[in-house]
Amino acid sequence: MAATTEPLFRTDAYLKQADGHVVAHTDHGVVLDRSIFYPTGGGQPGDRGQLSWDGGTIKIINTLNDTSGKASAGIALVTDHGAALPPVGAQVSQAIDWDLRFRHMRMHTALHLLSVVIPLPVTGGQIGAEKSRLDFAMEKPPDDKQAIEDALNALIARDLRMSERWITDDELAANPDLVKTMSVQPPKGAGRVRLVRIGTECEQIDLQPCGGTHVAQTAEIGRVRLGKVEKKSRLNRRFSIHLDD
Repeated sequence: MAATTEPLFRTDAYLKQADGHVVAHTDHGVVLDRSIFYPTGGGQPGDRGQLSWDGGTIKIINTLNDTSGKASAGIALVTDHGAALPPVGAQVSQAIDWDLRFRHMRMHTALHLLSVVIPLPVTGGQIGAEKSRLDFAMEKPPDDKQAIEDALNALIARDLRMSERWITDDELAANPDLVKTMSVQPPKGAGRVRLVRIGTECEQIDLQPCGGTHVAQTAEIGRVRLGKVEKKSRLNRRFSIHLDD
């Protein structure tokens, strides 16, 4: 099922505002022809914000991938139940909650770096504005939690550049080591997969499939604090991080 929404956030994660047109109403809210709102997926929450048009304004309380069939799997902007929606065909002005999005971007990139500091298979993860986590296949607790936090902040402070490239589904299948997450598989089926790189091609720190939004330079993350290290099962430990601001 072809998507009807152009994901503007994928080419420019720093877009805060953009115009668009309503192409459908769904059970959740509205679908636009182009969206700066990131839909929930890959452990990253959906964006919030508002839409304005000639006739009204509505809050967007979440963003989802709509697979109901009504909008051919477009990106659904979720509104409060019963809110007056802009009519199909209307031009709207989109504005995301930038403070929330930017915290998600900082957290998401920090988790990629945490997977570098702890080079073990990732069994789960979740991004949040206040706390984020990665779960690792780790039988014994870390010997020195402070050393992990220090190593993570040292990578952040190097102000490494983020970039991306695309490979085919077949190329990914031929290079399974690119996938660090055991519980969440990268989106496949469209013929190509986006790889997110930290560092340069000559001095690469990390490269893995990811559809989420990231900062352009790691220094934008700022310092982070390592929270609890929780034992979730015999072979699974959860590491939480917090932004230090």
